[in-house]
Amino acid sequence: GAISDYNRALEHGPKNVEILFRRGLALQAKGNLNGALADYNAVLGLDLRNANAFSNRGFVKQAQGDMDGALADYTQALLINPKIPVAYYNEGLINVQKGDLDGAIAAYNHALDLDPKMAVAYYNRANAKNTEGNLDGAIADYTQALVLNPKIARAYCYRGFARQSKGDPDGALADYAQALALNPKLGAAFYNRGLIKVQKGDLDGAIADSTQAIDLDPKNGQAYCNRGLARMGKGNLDGALADLKKFCELVP
Repeated sequence: GAISDYNRALEHGPKNVEILFRRGLALQAKGNLNGALADYNAVLGLDLRNANAFSNRGFVKQAQGDMDGALADYTQALLINPKIPVAYYNEGLINVQKGDLDGAIAAYNHALDLDPKMAVAYYNRANAKNTEGNLDGAIADYTQALVLNPKIARAYCYRGFARQSKGDPDGALADYAQALALNPKLGAAFYNRGLIKVQKGDLDGAIADSTQAIDLDPKNGQAYCNRGLARMGKGNLDGALADLKKFCELVP
């Protein structure tokens, strides 16, 4: 395979930066993160201006849970070459984990300036905007992500939630239906659709959706609450009581 070929090449030229970098890529693709890290370190030991090696090493560190080390590498990569969209994108992911939503949005902005067709950057920027309460901005970004990649089930689901929050239940229902057509194991879509069905008086539909949500995530206390309220509306007091009791156990 390619890695064996690179090994043989490095026996004759152990300081060949290009071969070391390519072997690092191949090891990274196979999930050998420690091997990839060693190769990127070797590359940078020979060439400290190699922006792609810093960026890729940052990705490996990020995958290993070393967020500060990854951020330092992305920063260095972008100082050398400020036109690496994936480095900005990965910075954004780390900023979200650190709770810095504004920093994440700024990083996604840079990524999208460089690569306007990066669907995942629109999707993740939408998530950050959604969390901040910028529902219109989130809906616009989810929509653009879906224009670029109509297979992102969670983009439909979370756009549905944003529309639901803005008082557009019909738009939300359409989005939840799309999300579940793509991924029938998306419990959040069942749960949120169940909430709308309760509001619309479709109690049987609400019970069915809440049950699906519970089957997918038995610790979803809110789904038990929603099903309990729907069962109460149907006159099934024993079922309602059991669900509300379970809700209290899971959401003290």
